Amino acid sequence: MFDKERFIHDCTHAVAEGPAAVREIVAEAVSDGPSIIAALGAPAHAGINALLRSPELTIINFVWAPCMSLMPHNHWMFSVVGIYAGREDNVFWRRSPQGIEAFGATSLGEGDVTALERDAIHSVLNPIGKMSCAIHVYGGDFFAPPQQRSMWDHETLVEEPWEVEKVKALFDQAESRFNAWHA
Repeated sequence: MFDKERFIHDCTHAVAEGPAAVREIVAEAVSDGPSIIAALGAPAHAGINALLRSPELTIINFVWAPCMSLMPHNHWMFSVVGIYAGREDNVFWRRSPQGIEAFGATSLGEGDVTALERDAIHSVLNPIGKMSCAIHVYGGDFFAPPQQRSMWDHETLVEEPWEVEKVKALFDQAESRFNAWHA
């Protein structure tokens, strides 16, 4: 059974050991998606819901709107992603003379976990017609990293500074668009 406070405690102690230790904790948690939903509540709205925020560690419960897409972005810290409901597709990008270019992808379903390196650039897509839920654990303050993060325009792939409020608005817009389409 997922216990939010125990999960936070375990991640807080594992972060000093690095992504592999955090990955084990996240993998154990997402192996029982229904217990996470029971503890955190059924997803009612898309959004970025912080469970813990500190300079060393941020734990976020992401709820992705159906068919939502998030532009390429970086973190400048390691991250561990665990899916407990739905799907999350990640496209991985690398810098090139033209800006960035896609070079790989992974599709994660319920119970799947992946770790991203400090310098990873990725975009995220919920490819299904229902909310997808994931626990993301970051090795730093996701909302105020010490190094300026970047995001890239979906269409032009032009780099610009990361703006968390703009990203939060994208979650709201994606949910509204989906709800209007299904009305």
